[in-house]
Amino acid sequence: MNQALALTPTSSNLLVYTGVLMVLVGMAFKVAAVPFHMWAPDAYEGAPTPITAFMATAPKAAAMAAFLRVFGSGFHGVSSDWVLPLSYIAGASMILGNVAAVRQESMKRLLAYSSIAHVGYMLLGVLSGDPKAGAQAVWLYMLIYIVMNTGAFAVVIYLQGKGEGERIEDFKGLGRKHPVLAFAMMVFLLSLAGIPPLVGFFGKFYLFKLAIEQGFVTLTVIALLTSAVSAYYYLGVVSQMYFREPEGEAAPMGAGPVFIVTLTCALVLVGTAFGPWLLDWAGRIFWV
Repeated sequence: MNQALALTPTSSNLLVYTGVLMVLVGMAFKVAAVPFHMWAPDAYEGAPTPITAFMATAPKAAAMAAFLRVFGSGFHGVSSDWVLPLSYIAGASMILGNVAAVRQESMKRLLAYSSIAHVGYMLLGVLSGDPKAGAQAVWLYMLIYIVMNTGAFAVVIYLQGKGEGERIEDFKGLGRKHPVLAFAMMVFLLSLAGIPPLVGFFGKFYLFKLAIEQGFVTLTVIALLTSAVSAYYYLGVVSQMYFREPEGEAAPMGAGPVFIVTLTCALVLVGTAFGPWLLDWAGRIFWV
């Protein structure tokens, strides 16, 4: 009787594989990775922008930390069961997130699809065969991403307070109406695109370098190509700010938006100046 109920090695392996896949699906849904991303664009667009900014930063960081703990450490011994499906999820997130962002007219939906693409980049660190190096790369990228995204959403929140900011067209002429605000937004967007020498470049460089060292050459090529696509739609917003005629009069900025935009822009620029040092610092400090 006991022998009949005992699990055979084959059935035991199947249960482990099924369980790992179910956890993977749940974690991928939490970080809005493709194909479990469907909720993110509508949630980002429908929620009040301060809530959207929070959703795009703090919960995503917590979910990615859990992803690293579960798969980078807990399931490291059964990595053969989840590396392949996670590779497809990472590649699909980078491709769909960036390609879909090109077609967006809403700034919040653009940032939503952008966040899906950035999750794909961060999953390269989860895929690393070296849990410590992977955690270092992901945490460095996540901290940089939080600063860049917070600054970008602060600009959107300010514009929405003036009855604008919902659509990308609302940014036209911002370089003339608010030169400092437009400069900060340009810094955030170009850094999100990973354009050197901004600090976002160093975050991507560390992740892509690690992925190549671990043998994920195809995924790294996809990451590089989709990063080029992201530069297109980020530069589209910059073009609206600097190469379109403004509409309406400039309004003074409140103390809150000024503080957040100034602080985040300063952090991005300081990180840019100390990019190589950040890579070394991440290599010594971050470990989950």
